[in-house]
Amino acid sequence: MENEQQNITRENIMRKRQLRARRRRRALVRLFFLLIFLGAVTAGVLFVGYTLVSWGSNLYHEYQTMYNGYTERQQARRGSIDPKFDGYTNVLVMGLDEGADEAEGNVKRADTILVVSLENETGKVRFINIPRDTWVNLPEGGNATKLKSVYALGGSPMMVRQVSGLLGISIHQYVAMDMAAFADLIDALGGIDLYVEEDMQYEDPEADLSIQLKQGYQHLTGQQAQQYLRYRSSELGDVGRVQRQQKFVKALYQKLLQFETIPKLPAVADIFKQRIDTSAEIFDSAHLANVLRSMSSDTPVSVMLPGSVAQDDDTIWVPDEAGIQKRMQELFPADTWNKSEEE
Repeated sequence: MENEQQNITRENIMRKRQLRARRRRRALVRLFFLLIFLGAVTAGVLFVGYTLVSWGSNLYHEYQTMYNGYTERQQARRGSIDPKFDGYTNVLVMGLDEGADEAEGNVKRADTILVVSLENETGKVRFINIPRDTWVNLPEGGNATKLKSVYALGGSPMMVRQVSGLLGISIHQYVAMDMAAFADLIDALGGIDLYVEEDMQYEDPEADLSIQLKQGYQHLTGQQAQQYLRYRSSELGDVGRVQRQQKFVKALYQKLLQFETIPKLPAVADIFKQRIDTSAEIFDSAHLANVLRSMSSDTPVSVMLPGSVAQDDDTIWVPDEAGIQKRMQELFPADTWNKSEEE
């Protein structure tokens, strides 16, 4: 009996040892697989992290390359920007004619020249109208010529530099459109209501221009708006054109602020995208959206470039340098410059 009891005890001890051994083996196997799993997870996390870092680095470099290209293009288009004008967004708007005659190479010239200045903080808008026949000296010892012809010589970038030097201000962006695009833009907005101050009758078959507008309140289509702006009376000449431009731009500004214009904006944006030359790019969109969103409903200030008609040629507008400097100081007072520098 004692031997049987001893045998049973030994067998129980052996079974317990074997059970513990099996448990240890299972634990080791589980630990082994757990380590493999944790190793795989760690490797996966490291791989994903490396991929994200690598992707982010590549994305950053691509963005930096794109932004560097953007800054280089803007530098080529508009030149350096004086920090004094950081509180403003100054846009040069150019309406282009249909092109000169064949003897002049059939090139486009700037028929309408306007600087739209928006004060970023207040949303106030100022228009600076520049007669197209303003007499300017070309850079680097070039000949003097009318401002409208500068576009034919060097396009929008050369116009930006010329207007910037003429006014003594920085130009941040430019917009250039031909008359056909302008007419379609006005039609997309639904036309403009305006008082036509006199009967306008003019025919120029060679330029394919026919102006037939009656005096009085009119709802102008895009084509009629084009005629109104291009009309040049014998009494006031280009001065009268600039005065009409000022009047028209104010009416257009009020049109843009109307609630019923909002559904028409996609069509306007499409015309800008497809048919209008502008320096604005995707990097400018956030700033421009904020500026446009804060535009004031106050009537814009509208000024004409100080100067006078040349004594020996009434088709030339001679700038008054002292008058221009004084007017620009009024439009861009030094206290706003100091404020933008402090910020």
